[in-house]
Amino acid sequence: MTISYNWISEYIPLQIDHEKISKILTSIGLEVESMERFESIRGGLAGLIVGEVKEAFQHPGADKLKLTKVDVGNGEILQIVCGAPNVAAGQKVIVAREGTTIYPVKGDPVTMKKAKIRGEESFGMICAEDEVGIGENHEGIIILPADLKAGTPISEYYKPYTDWIYEIGLTPNRMDAMSHYGVARDICAYLSHHENKEIRAKNFSADEVPSAKNEIPFTVKIENTKSCKRYSGVCIAGIEVKPSPQWLQDKLRAIGQRPINNIVDITNFILHDTGQPLHAFDAAKVAKNTVIVKNLPPGSTFKTLDGKERNLNTEDLMICDGNEKGMCIAGVFGGIDSGVTPSTKNIFLESAWFNPVDIRKTSFRHGLRTDAAMRFEKNVDISNCLNVLKRAAMMIVELAGGRIAGDWIDVYPSPDEKSTVVLGYEYMKKLSGKKYEPQTVKNILSNLGFGIRKESENEVEVEVPYSKPDITLPADVVEEVMRIDGYDNIAIPSSITITPSVGGNTVAHIRKEKVADYLVGAGFSEIFTNSITNAAYFEDGELAKGVRLLNNLSAVHNLMRPSMLQTGLESVAYNINRKNHDLRFFEFGKTYHNGGVGKYFETEHLCLFVTGNKNELGWKGKAVATDVFYVKGIVEAALSLSGVKDNNWDVTENPRLRNSLVLKKGSAILCELGTVAKAELQRFDIKQEIFFADIRWNVLMELTGKQEIKFVPLPNQLSVQRDLAMVVPRSLPFKSVGESIKKINLSKLKSVKLFDVFESDKLGADKKSFAINFTFLDEEKTLTDKEIESMMNRIMLTLEKDLNAEIRKGS
Repeated sequence: MTISYNWISEYIPLQIDHEKISKILTSIGLEVESMERFESIRGGLAGLIVGEVKEAFQHPGADKLKLTKVDVGNGEILQIVCGAPNVAAGQKVIVAREGTTIYPVKGDPVTMKKAKIRGEESFGMICAEDEVGIGENHEGIIILPADLKAGTPISEYYKPYTDWIYEIGLTPNRMDAMSHYGVARDICAYLSHHENKEIRAKNFSADEVPSAKNEIPFTVKIENTKSCKRYSGVCIAGIEVKPSPQWLQDKLRAIGQRPINNIVDITNFILHDTGQPLHAFDAAKVAKNTVIVKNLPPGSTFKTLDGKERNLNTEDLMICDGNEKGMCIAGVFGGIDSGVTPSTKNIFLESAWFNPVDIRKTSFRHGLRTDAAMRFEKNVDISNCLNVLKRAAMMIVELAGGRIAGDWIDVYPSPDEKSTVVLGYEYMKKLSGKKYEPQTVKNILSNLGFGIRKESENEVEVEVPYSKPDITLPADVVEEVMRIDGYDNIAIPSSITITPSVGGNTVAHIRKEKVADYLVGAGFSEIFTNSITNAAYFEDGELAKGVRLLNNLSAVHNLMRPSMLQTGLESVAYNINRKNHDLRFFEFGKTYHNGGVGKYFETEHLCLFVTGNKNELGWKGKAVATDVFYVKGIVEAALSLSGVKDNNWDVTENPRLRNSLVLKKGSAILCELGTVAKAELQRFDIKQEIFFADIRWNVLMELTGKQEIKFVPLPNQLSVQRDLAMVVPRSLPFKSVGESIKKINLSKLKSVKLFDVFESDKLGADKKSFAINFTFLDEEKTLTDKEIESMMNRIMLTLEKDLNAEIRKGS
């Protein structure tokens, strides 16, 4: 929010310097993010003076230069070499003396120095328009009126406009401060409280507006009273559309607005002055002198001021004429056929209240983020529509030469009543940490526009002004008092008491932290990606079950993600593009799905993204590339930490993954993993393999929630290990080996691990060799060789029988 120091100072009855205003603004919650000086003429013409050319004759060493003698006041005569063709004796000119800095229209500032030009000394410069920032003309020097006195500062003649401009970090709830008057009202409330005297912001009074004949009668009809609760308007005749006076142009330029013409400039001025948007229609283009506020039927189109044909939504509120033809998208943007033009003579001026929700939706739907829309969507003061209209109308009469040519129209079918809030003084002390005197509280609230309805020893009931629709709770009122008093005035207590939380971390949170700690220790980095993604990443079948945004902030963020793969790949691609090729990421997040008939559900996930090498190239060894088995091992370890072991993986089909595996517990999928499909990688311009694992965290928590944690002492006996090599068909998965051994039900067999796979034609056609490690343990006694051999023989016989395995025995 941009605020002008000069502008707000017109409302404050005291003279306060800009630095103090800045501190006050920050103190009352309107944080000043920057404060910069504005100059309508860069440099403010500082140091430039009026000079009188006493003599002007040809430079002895140059045909196009002249040697002048210039009186700069107090009898001081300067010799100045000048190249302007129009310089002559007797002229009053602008002189930049030695040491003066000039600010040309183009280029950097230049400080005048004593110079020797073609052998003649020059002690300054006689200036043209563009050399001092006054204009663009460089055909000759500026010739001033003859009655100006030599030595007079030029700034006294041109009177350049200077100001201090504040950029305020305005929070969304402070619509009351989206205007110069609103900010000035807060400053006056602060001053009243801290200087112990009543200081009120000056304001325009509607009583000053004269009545008028109904020369050009207009009619206003509101069909949608929910979206437009109040509509005020008036016809102004006999105007002349022309440039605004300089003071108005300067004010608008200071806050970054471009002056257009007097009518548009007045509506912009009123917008930034009061926070109330206005709209001016060419009265001759309003059919039947009738304004209808309504929604148009489906399929309607409308051409806006920017010349674009827009397809209207049935929720878009429109301002229509007597033929029900759209003239303006209410509160957002005007139409190309009804706006004010240089030939306009009569206008119909609108001041209204539109529903903030409807305006925000329409504004985003059509990509029209106008100043008016941004104020309407944050709500405007519904009580001020007519008053602001009258003020704008009187300015137009004054600056455009018009006259009020119709009745003051004010359609307000169901006037809003002021809301009330009851504030308990004890509650205020508890919330603020400071004991406020009741009279102090009432004074602050009164200065902010609150009305005192009822009061007692313990509480006060206040009426909330229409300008503060966000005030609904006692806590809101406490905040108003505290910010005017100043947060710095809340004393720091001598002691701080803390009530410890009764509940500790939940089991789910502890398990999440445990797994996260393991992954970080394994070299993974945690990422957080946007849960809103691009619908273009997904097929129609996925989109049918997806959750689309109705009011998305951008075209590429229009869907709640149905999968975490795509948002993770965005992060992977971002890092790869910055030469980070070895990546290990994990993310806890949610996906979102449409269950139909207005039902939506969320699913929690833990996803892993791995690419590149497992270790860096070093003198001890070569870099080893990541593979899907590395990712599977990480997943197995993470599941084991959560108490899920003895997992059986199955090969599955997944259009987004190659060589994909799935782990199920019952009918529920616990995890899917694999290599990301090339088509998916191409979408993100990734040219290296990415391995992806998706653990359904909800399913995992449900499984672990059913398990009991039991303490088992460490065994007193030592385990015994045996290795076995066997030749099997190349198509046989190791899973079949594990299932076959499991059927034997050997209680002393504690683990079966595959530690080598060897493939060679020497083994036979379509054959491969498994090398397997077995670990045996009897927790009661030491196993004998005979017992171990017996178990190994049973294993070998079973494998030979079930899998047609050929046991490889050493010689």
